[in-house]
Amino acid sequence: MVALSGRKIEIVKTLVESAPDRIVGGLQRALAESVGDTVLASVRQLVEAEARDRVLRNALFQPVAPLFVGDGSDPHSLQFPAQAFVHIWRGVKASAAPQVQAAVSALAAVEKATAAEQRPPDTSAAFDAVVRQAAAGLRASELRDFRTAAALCERARPGAAEALAACLDIAPVVRRTLPRLAEWLVQAGDETSAPARLAYKDAVAISEDAGPRFFEMLAAQLTPPWMVLRIISAIMDKPTERYLADSELGGFPERVMADIDDALKAIGKLDLDGGPDAGRAAGRLVELITEQVFELEVCIELTRDHGWGHRIFGQKKSLANLVEARLRETEKLTGAALPMQSSGFARPRKTAPKLDDPPEVRAIGRARTLLTFTHEVRLCASYGGFSAMHAKIVEKLSSQVDHYVEEVLDHVRTGDVENLAIARDFLMFAADAIGLLRDEKVAELVRRRAATACAGPPDGAIVIDA
Repeated sequence: MVALSGRKIEIVKTLVESAPDRIVGGLQRALAESVGDTVLASVRQLVEAEARDRVLRNALFQPVAPLFVGDGSDPHSLQFPAQAFVHIWRGVKASAAPQVQAAVSALAAVEKATAAEQRPPDTSAAFDAVVRQAAAGLRASELRDFRTAAALCERARPGAAEALAACLDIAPVVRRTLPRLAEWLVQAGDETSAPARLAYKDAVAISEDAGPRFFEMLAAQLTPPWMVLRIISAIMDKPTERYLADSELGGFPERVMADIDDALKAIGKLDLDGGPDAGRAAGRLVELITEQVFELEVCIELTRDHGWGHRIFGQKKSLANLVEARLRETEKLTGAALPMQSSGFARPRKTAPKLDDPPEVRAIGRARTLLTFTHEVRLCASYGGFSAMHAKIVEKLSSQVDHYVEEVLDHVRTGDVENLAIARDFLMFAADAIGLLRDEKVAELVRRRAATACAGPPDGAIVIDA
């Protein structure tokens, strides 16, 4: 096979350099098995070189690397175009080669010490020197790559180029905090708040308006980003909502509350025909809201009667009302998916499973969506304010489905079922419902009992997919 031409290699190189890190990593893994392939050998070498280059770049610019997302136009958070990062890195390599080489040597020393299980040397001085060159190059914009990076930032948001340079200015301070972020999140008290306050003071000493940028950079390092509220609370000693709202950091809790509003709307628009995935996604939004509300209540001194406290209380109430409405729908639609019919002339009238027609696919799907939702919200029911309703609905449905299963199996055993395939399909859905309401082991037992009772289903059996 003939290797790719130089022109094609340049095209591939441009595409690879512009691709996100995850794409480059995926290409590296995909091409790992192409050893010996003449056509792909040059591409593999190019991708591997780019992957190594990304490791170096991301290590040097770790404090700001997560800020480069998409086109950088998100109005709700501090972001910059991903392509601007590509051009800044090119500009730094061209204008600050000695500093980059020193950083390469420092990184190699770390890798060597780690392999020897020795304490790695401090690389911050070498890395910070590169970042300072990047800030200076971006402001001067003498090189084409720096001019391009600045233009991309300005196109995304006016003033973004200077905002990025300001982030690079405080990157050394943020770099020093990164090893301690996890500790700051899980531990409270002076041992946490004192170093966090010191880092904050170091940042604002560089620039008076650096406070919000400092926390935006920390938030970008966290999953989820709104956990930065804990650090803000530690530094400000759990501020009152009025004090925080009037400060330059008031946007952080406002953003979380806006996210809660969006999540509430999404839960209200749950597509009942979306299946288990839709129910699971809505359930996770419920869990997310409870986590966010908890953080707001723990990190800020709230007043329930007005301001943020009143808004958050209203959000909690809306969440409980939404979930309880969905739980009532779950009861209704599960009953519709497992239809019963009256039999005999006795008073009160007896009911029995309706097994004349196959399961209604849409009814099964809608019930499965809401049963999945009910299962997903079980762990956050107590804090979400809907635990009583959740427990009541789950207990009632579990009893109904158990009764339904026994009734169907009894009809099968006594030969009152004309089409065993229909009975089996209803039992299989009932087993799925039990698994979501109670326990998967109980559900598996029902499946085995159904398979035994309905052994040898006739041709044309209907199967309702999970």
